[in-house]
Amino acid sequence: MDLRQLRYFSVLAETLNFHRAAERLHISQPPLTVAIRKLEEDLGTPLFVREPRGVRLTAAGVAALPSARAALAAAEGFRDSVRQGAAGLRGRLGIGFIGSAIGQLLPRIISPYRAAYPLVELALEEMNSVEIVAAIAARRLDLGLVRLPLMDASAVEIAVIERDELAVALPTHDPLSGRTSLPLAALEQHGFIIYSPISVLNATIRLACRRAGFTPRVAQEAVQVQTILSLVEAGLGVALIPLRSARFATARVRIVPLDDPIPIEMGLAHALDAGPLVRNFVAAALAVQGVNS
Repeated sequence: MDLRQLRYFSVLAETLNFHRAAERLHISQPPLTVAIRKLEEDLGTPLFVREPRGVRLTAAGVAALPSARAALAAAEGFRDSVRQGAAGLRGRLGIGFIGSAIGQLLPRIISPYRAAYPLVELALEEMNSVEIVAAIAARRLDLGLVRLPLMDASAVEIAVIERDELAVALPTHDPLSGRTSLPLAALEQHGFIIYSPISVLNATIRLACRRAGFTPRVAQEAVQVQTILSLVEAGLGVALIPLRSARFATARVRIVPLDDPIPIEMGLAHALDAGPLVRNFVAAALAVQGVNS
């Protein structure tokens, strides 16, 4: 028994006439007659009663018809799923993201993507950039939002998704908080609240300070920008944060741009052999952000 026989049986059950069923199936009548007879032989019972002007279903045929239709519908659903999967319209995406992406970037990407690809299941997991790249390489994640540059990007392909710059976060009682902009060297005597070493921004900030002629005096390390800003508010030091994260600052923290901006980037990382599911997500994300791939 195969799907062809089930389709023949279903159409004949609807038309109750071999000639009309053959026309609907776009075949000649003899192959249809042979296929139905073979199906009945395989099942060990007749499905139709042959009459001079057509056929009628036997009790076995009446009982079998719903199952035959369900099997045909399931087969069509299977074909649709395969086509949709091959086109990146259906499936499951494992996405890693760094904490600073959760505020604006991730929601801005996810909402329109879900509207455009409702059959794709998204599994989101917060990680740092190093962990995301390792998970992509191990096939535990499909892609991730990471802070650039990566220390080792050999196993992934990167698409820049967002460009930003670092700005100074100071408590409002700091004398420098009234400035409209600052040279980085003006912070030399301040203690720094800095991103922990797992963040790319740790190395970015240390390198920028060295280029400005000093080594930052680290008062505290933290992972999340909200924590960093809270420590700045408490007067434990100053910080360099992404300018887009300024919205997390309270009224007791002042965000001041640098005279010489320090550019930073966020990217979408994925495996070099990524399939259409991932490629569709990257294209949709770049389109939302207005970034040329």
